[in-house]
Amino acid sequence: MKENILIDTHAHVNSEKFDQDRGKIITNAIENGVGAIINLGDTIESSKHVLELAEAYDICYAGVGVHPEEAFEMKNDDFDKLSIWAKNKKVVCIGEIGLDYYWEKDPEKRDLQKRIFIQQLDLARQLDLPVCVHNRDAHGDTMEILKKEGKGIVGVMHCYSGSLEIARELVKMGWYIGVDGPLTFKNAAKLPEIVKDIPLERILVETDCPYMAPAPMRGKRNEPAFVKFVAEKLAELKGMDFEAVKRQTTINAKSLYTRLK
Repeated sequence: MKENILIDTHAHVNSEKFDQDRGKIITNAIENGVGAIINLGDTIESSKHVLELAEAYDICYAGVGVHPEEAFEMKNDDFDKLSIWAKNKKVVCIGEIGLDYYWEKDPEKRDLQKRIFIQQLDLARQLDLPVCVHNRDAHGDTMEILKKEGKGIVGVMHCYSGSLEIARELVKMGWYIGVDGPLTFKNAAKLPEIVKDIPLERILVETDCPYMAPAPMRGKRNEPAFVKFVAEKLAELKGMDFEAVKRQTTINAKSLYTRLK
């Protein structure tokens, strides 16, 4: 895979919002310099779907896992399915996994989120795969779990929303920070300052499409082709040439997700 391309390291092209024009969206990504799209599963069913997309399109890769918003008491059969799928050469990680306390206020359901997060971290360890972590309003518990239960595991903190201090801590742990549309928003708050501070070598660009389209596409359905706007903003904040940022973020993605090679 060339390094003069962009990699959308977090997408959901499997979303029903792309049912009418999925092929066109993938073609558009290629025409806009995207060399790989990593679609992340968030349920057992969607994990199966993203793998099917990866097998259907050369440009597509997959992550398999259960998102905290979809948390349920997973059985051995569920882990067996994820494990079998994860052995496919086009599955690059276990994800999208993690914690989300923004929507979930019930203590028991938060405990459930923590349990399946830990169980999926263990699965990643067994399979020697990196992880893609979703963390929303759960910074303390997420970091505690990663330090205690995630030893020896590397990954990316997707759609980063934490503090500069946590970002620095993740970098020291060998982790990556994922940035997407919000980096380009006028109300981006602390994220631009965090991006300026941490090494480019630890940043991944992503879209999280079909959600959170970057400026100047804000308000439209997001798609992998728009990852270039995130990379352009990153280059602006870093005071660097766009081509250099494109090259380095691609190297970063391939370093974390070794099956991209």
